[in-house]
Amino acid sequence: MWASVLDWDYRGSAEMILRYVDAKILPGYGAVERGLLFGYAFFVYEGSKGVIGDLFVEKANGLRSQTANYAVEQRLLQHVIDTLQGSPGVTRIEAQLLVHEAGAVAKPFTEHGFRRYPRLFMCLPLRAKGRMGQQVELSTDIELRRWHESMYQEVASVITLSYRAHVDSEINDQYRTLAGCLRFLNNIVRFPGCGTFDPTTSFVAVHRPTKSIVGIILCSRVKDDVGHVTQVCVVPEFRGKRIGEALLRASATELRKSAFDALTLTVTEANRGAVELYKRLGFEVRRVFDAFVWEG
Repeated sequence: MWASVLDWDYRGSAEMILRYVDAKILPGYGAVERGLLFGYAFFVYEGSKGVIGDLFVEKANGLRSQTANYAVEQRLLQHVIDTLQGSPGVTRIEAQLLVHEAGAVAKPFTEHGFRRYPRLFMCLPLRAKGRMGQQVELSTDIELRRWHESMYQEVASVITLSYRAHVDSEINDQYRTLAGCLRFLNNIVRFPGCGTFDPTTSFVAVHRPTKSIVGIILCSRVKDDVGHVTQVCVVPEFRGKRIGEALLRASATELRKSAFDALTLTVTEANRGAVELYKRLGFEVRRVFDAFVWEG
């Protein structure tokens, strides 16, 4: 499903999930018919927050109707939401279900008081000629450098500054604090949940006079020939200088050199400036999915 819908090799993520299952620390629910599992939903606890990780119901060779599958999805989500909202100390729940079209599984969430944020999954074909147009000429006081482990703390600070009062900090509360951004960065760089982090296609923009990082792009490989932007941001005072565009071009150029077919990313629909930039650079909307947030 992840391969056909998102061009995403899910094996790395699946192996990580199985380690949690083997350790008996992954809560969730399964749908069983005649002794066979055909659907599941799982979640994790992160302190006072619950995160719904995935929802999937198999069609059983096409014999089960779409209506029946929908009913099972609703029941699984109902159980997960009831469990999380009833868990002592849980004051926030987040969910992003990429393989489900926007609105497809919204009912249990909206009935339980969740806010809904449509998000776009976008794709840039890298083999097509003429994509992205002319190169960006940045100001001479801005320099692009490749990612390095020594940048960890400063990059987390840039993410924190970039998402202050931003719609995405409503969707993911890790963006609100430096500690949260460090956890976010650690998950991207060291764990395969969002693909395998690729330092060769990840860059930072450095302001030469102050030697400070003012923008970043982090890229992972989600398939042998598909890259995915896990993070791109620029601190507020340096926006409007085409730094974000330059960072995207740098990643795309490196991926092309390695004969990659595509670069993908996700963006919140309400972030209109970013959406328009991506479209101008040649990114195409492949699907619309939902992010859901509940705060008790």
